[in-house]
Amino acid sequence: MTTTQTVLQGKDTASQSALYMSFELGDKKWQLTLSDGRRGSSRYTVDAGDTAAVVDCVSKARARCGLSAEAKVHSCYEAGRDGWWLHRWLIEQGIDNIVVDSASIEVNRRARRAKTDRLDGDKLLAMLLRHHAGERVWSVLHEPTPEDEDARRTHRELARLMHERTAHTNRISSLLVLHNLRPHIVIGGRDWAGWWEAHGTQVPAELHAELERESARLALVKQQIKALEAARRQALQDGKQPLVAQLAQLRAIGPTGAWVLVKELFGWRRFANRRELAGCLGLAPTPYDSGGSQVEQGISKAGNKRARALLVELAWGWLRLQPDSELTQWFNRRFATGGKRMRRVGIVALARRLAIALWRYLQTGEIPAGATLKPVAA
Repeated sequence: MTTTQTVLQGKDTASQSALYMSFELGDKKWQLTLSDGRRGSSRYTVDAGDTAAVVDCVSKARARCGLSAEAKVHSCYEAGRDGWWLHRWLIEQGIDNIVVDSASIEVNRRARRAKTDRLDGDKLLAMLLRHHAGERVWSVLHEPTPEDEDARRTHRELARLMHERTAHTNRISSLLVLHNLRPHIVIGGRDWAGWWEAHGTQVPAELHAELERESARLALVKQQIKALEAARRQALQDGKQPLVAQLAQLRAIGPTGAWVLVKELFGWRRFANRRELAGCLGLAPTPYDSGGSQVEQGISKAGNKRARALLVELAWGWLRLQPDSELTQWFNRRFATGGKRMRRVGIVALARRLAIALWRYLQTGEIPAGATLKPVAA
């Protein structure tokens, strides 16, 4: 563990009875920057994941700053691959920690700017001091419970497996084209084994072996997809996912889309109003109004990209399957008669309104105006 000291800028913004700490998290090393806001900051380098070293650094910094062992510690780090385990551990230690959206951190707008772990740590610490002084300097992420965080694994893994399935089938198809073999069947489907047995002898031995290995990987991926989908269907049948079942009752929304929306958004986040919901999704407008210049820059795209992309997809399906709803009629009046660009703009606006309508539906049971439910199976 190494340590250095530097003078912190903007030090008069902090309380005199607390310690402030920022983390720069790397794969192998962490850099901690600590200060009480009145003295120069101390920087410590510890092995990644070494929580005992973090506690030791906090103790040393308290002693250097003349703070008691009961002095409050405030900390922060940028959201990244370490996720939430560190946040929860810090809270258990009595440290007031926040996890910051990296994209919301202000940066120098020069064409070239210096960027090192030391500078980033000092920057985070200075902004943490400003944050606790009452300034709005960044976006703080909301912590999911361990159960809610774990519940997101299924659909995220399923999405990755589907991408892998597509990659394997494309790879097999591309290798076959090298010898003018163009199967008119689903690669990896029920007829694939027979087709491959009849035509596989037309490729050289090494390519044949490669295709066999690729086919084996494809079969494994498809097997895992079936297992995950079966487990999800069983959870719905057993009534373990009431919000997913409620959302899937609406026409244009299937179990897959309902599952993603609930696990990523509606199942654990709580919103005070529709603006908070739109901001969380990145569907909030981004105006530029300065002097005589007034430009609408589009949506912010600062929120949950999985839910945002899904809502845009669901919006197209909503137009087709919910033609009598007020949302569809609003879109038709405003955008349907325009060109392709206007319809693309309109579908994003519809996605925002649809998200708000679905949120209200789950919160209060209020069905979107004019929308219909799926018929109940006999």
